[in-house]
Amino acid sequence: MIETLFQGKFVKVSKNGTWEYVERINSTGAGFILAVTPEQELVLVEQYRVPMQARTIELPAGIIGDEGNHGEAIEASAMRELEEETGFRAARAEILFSGPVAPGLASEMLYLVRTHDLVRVSAGGGVDNENITVHVVPLAQIDDWLAAKGREGLLIEPRIYAALYFLMRDKR
Repeated sequence: MIETLFQGKFVKVSKNGTWEYVERINSTGAGFILAVTPEQELVLVEQYRVPMQARTIELPAGIIGDEGNHGEAIEASAMRELEEETGFRAARAEILFSGPVAPGLASEMLYLVRTHDLVRVSAGGGVDNENITVHVVPLAQIDDWLAAKGREGLLIEPRIYAALYFLMRDKR
């Protein structure tokens, strides 16, 4: 039997037997966005993450179907989030893969979405109190750039490396 231990505005903590786990409320998953400019630059975001008590470097990302966007397609959600967070508008998007975010902790599914034909339309920065810093990094320098950010004490979100894998696989 599944027991609800806590329910907030965005998450629910449930217990099934001895297993405790987190579920997103009003969401069908999370989209993580692989966005490369026409100049061959990877678009990344930096923000302070309360659970980590640190600044992180991440792929642009967002919750699918939240904030009144119930029923929104994954690709449409990714393009909306990309523009909100980074100021880049994509002409189209495609899902590269999907899978569980953290299967031992959460029921959430992730979708890695590749966006195409980017055009900069604003500075980005997110909505409300997101306070996002946008980074546009030449792919030729990405390894050194990420290593330098790590040495500065920022946490590097591992999905960046998964996205780079798919990007390099497409170039073969």
